[in-house]
Amino acid sequence: MHTLHVELGERSYPIYIGRDLLNDPQLLGAHLTGSQVVVVTNETVSPLYLDRLLAILGERALVTEVILPDGEQFKNLETLNQIFDRMMHDRHNRSTTMIALGGGVVGDITGFAAACYQRGVNFIQVPTTLLSQVDSSVGGKTAVNHPLGKNMIGAFYQPQAVLIDINTLHTLSPREFAAGLAEVVKYGLICDLPFYRWLQEQTPRLLAREEAALAEAIERSCSSKAAVVAADEREGALRAILNLGHTFGHAIETAQGYGKWLHGEAVAVGMLMAMELSARRGWIEPAEVVAFRDLLRVINLPVAPPADMTPGQYLDLMGRDKKVIDGRLRLVLLRGMGEACIVDDATEEELVSLLETFR
Repeated sequence: MHTLHVELGERSYPIYIGRDLLNDPQLLGAHLTGSQVVVVTNETVSPLYLDRLLAILGERALVTEVILPDGEQFKNLETLNQIFDRMMHDRHNRSTTMIALGGGVVGDITGFAAACYQRGVNFIQVPTTLLSQVDSSVGGKTAVNHPLGKNMIGAFYQPQAVLIDINTLHTLSPREFAAGLAEVVKYGLICDLPFYRWLQEQTPRLLAREEAALAEAIERSCSSKAAVVAADEREGALRAILNLGHTFGHAIETAQGYGKWLHGEAVAVGMLMAMELSARRGWIEPAEVVAFRDLLRVINLPVAPPADMTPGQYLDLMGRDKKVIDGRLRLVLLRGMGEACIVDDATEEELVSLLETFR
């Protein structure tokens, strides 16, 4: 097992990465408060791992299970209220610990519920998808979606711990696994060029789900994110680099209807768009864009956005993005390979030209 730390003063917490962590009662028990526990999971994950988690919880005074429907389309206020209904019915108090067992949707909505219930209760992330292990479970961003924008209603609220059991990746579908690799690749592009080159070479091992390769990819991804979050917890400036491709990608997810495109799929295309714009500005070589497109194809990720989306749709949805400040759209681009930057000077003409290229 490897342990990383997100250094945030009194809100610091460990990230545990290893095999069979869901069989270790002491590891989880060290981060439980009180005698009440709420386990939030979904219909896909619960048959696979819920009984194992309940077994290591042991004889707690009260354990409430909340099993949500699976899918991004259920990450909304209505589903959030279902969690609150169960907690109120079972009389959970401020010493309750909430455990998110599942992917990014479960983690985001559980974290937001924990931030809100009685003004904040303890919670633990147990991510079971690659995307959630390297991205959404780390850093304290919690949220639900609104029909007009993804993750627009939420809070910064840090977990007590993150338990990443690599064994859970063996039950992921190929599509979900590929979507997670998109976020892994992102870290190399924004701040760790040697990692990106390693990923280009090690893609066959990752696709074969070799545990040693997976452990290294997860650890390096989490290490990069932990460093960025420690420097800028609430996305005042630096943390925004973690959103490479996300402004374009969130527009795709919203326009298509939550759940039709997986988050990692939309981000993959969004990163390709951001790289193309970076190349047009002369910041990276066009050959790097071609190589990245080829890498996405090998991973089996999309390299083109939905054919029915117009530049006008993108601009409208991107104009609602959380990174818009005082009417100015901020984009994450690459000043060089492995060097992300934030710009707010992209013109409408520049963006329309880019988006037309991808139609």
